[in-house]
Amino acid sequence: MPAPRPATRSPQDGASAGLIRVLVNLGHLLGGKAGAGVMSLVYLVIVTHRLGPHDYGVLVLVSAYATLIGVLIAFSGFHGVVRYGAIARERGDRAELARIIRFMAVIELGCGMIAIVLAALAVPLVGPRLGWSPAAQAFAVPFSLGVIGTVRATPQGLLQIAGRFDLIGLHQMVNPLVRLIGSLLALFFGGGLIAFLLVWLASLLIEGIALWVMALPSWHRLTGERLLGPWRHSQPGFGRFILAANTDITLRELAPNLAPLTVGWLLGPAAAGMLALAQRATNVLAQPAVLLGQASYSVLADLFARGDVAALRRTVWRGAGLALSIAVMITVALAIFGRPFLALIGGSGFAVGAALLLPVAAARGLSLASAPLVSGLAAIGRPGWLVAITTVTSLLLYPILPLLLIQIGLLGAGWHILLQASVAAILLGWLFERELRRQRSRA
Repeated sequence: MPAPRPATRSPQDGASAGLIRVLVNLGHLLGGKAGAGVMSLVYLVIVTHRLGPHDYGVLVLVSAYATLIGVLIAFSGFHGVVRYGAIARERGDRAELARIIRFMAVIELGCGMIAIVLAALAVPLVGPRLGWSPAAQAFAVPFSLGVIGTVRATPQGLLQIAGRFDLIGLHQMVNPLVRLIGSLLALFFGGGLIAFLLVWLASLLIEGIALWVMALPSWHRLTGERLLGPWRHSQPGFGRFILAANTDITLRELAPNLAPLTVGWLLGPAAAGMLALAQRATNVLAQPAVLLGQASYSVLADLFARGDVAALRRTVWRGAGLALSIAVMITVALAIFGRPFLALIGGSGFAVGAALLLPVAAARGLSLASAPLVSGLAAIGRPGWLVAITTVTSLLLYPILPLLLIQIGLLGAGWHILLQASVAAILLGWLFERELRRQRSRA
């Protein structure tokens, strides 16, 4: 009597299971982000009311400067760890998984140290043009240590392989918790700009270090090896993949960090502070975009590793549709209640920046809907296309920003952000479908 054939799953079943896994992962991340959002709102009210548009703008510019240098110089090992680490784990090769993680950790930490030195050396050249006082410039030199806050991609990738999205979600609360406690202390003791700069530096340092500590138990469970050991791997195409993926991350994070610096350079710290508050007010859309990308990438990489391209496609588009519907509702609410909302969280001095909310919120919504497409292209091994898209939106479109600022003032920054998001969304959808057609024709 022939053995019964195992039941096969349809692409619809695979897509539904994939979407459920994405939503479960996203739920863990949003749980931490919800608490972080409440704390962020409280400390934001404290710092904006205490400092006002000008000094808050200086705080934003010093922090954005350190983050920008970290983005440009530091190396993100996130995609390499997740994609090739998942392959090694699927084969049961724990030693190779350990080598991959060690390799990315060495590169990321080394580049991070270089970024700290370069950031400190460039402060005297950049500070005066951005309107920093001598005291702010003096503190900006040690603030370069804040680059450490960006050096945490490798442990995040390790936690994703381990499925510890609960810890990644918990980590989302580290930075705002430190800033909330520090802001309350600065307010109680009557601290000014330097006190808040010290708080922001402490939050970045603790944020960066905490994730490495959180990832240690997962390291021991997945690899069973010591931290120090061989770090030369044997993955073909690994170097090209991580270079392309890192370049994409660098370019994608370049625009949001470069925009406030450009505004501060041309219009002064107060304008940079208003733009930063508008962006913070729309973080209810921006942060889920980042989290959705993190939650979906490991799921999509697993579907592609199993050859289930149809389920991958359906998972991506269902996730994008769900994200877009949520983004539209939030954008409409911000458009209606934007001015009183900004006045509430920033004070009357920030209410004049309410016009920025509509284009910035619309751009955040498009980015939220595009997050599954970004993860989908990376999962099918096309990070080079992400680099091309980000090059267009972050570099080729960047010269339009200063022209808009000169012509229509601060509002030009909002419309420039929307232009970048629109072009990126169109290109992502087109290239994702094009690659899937190629995959089907090969099959």
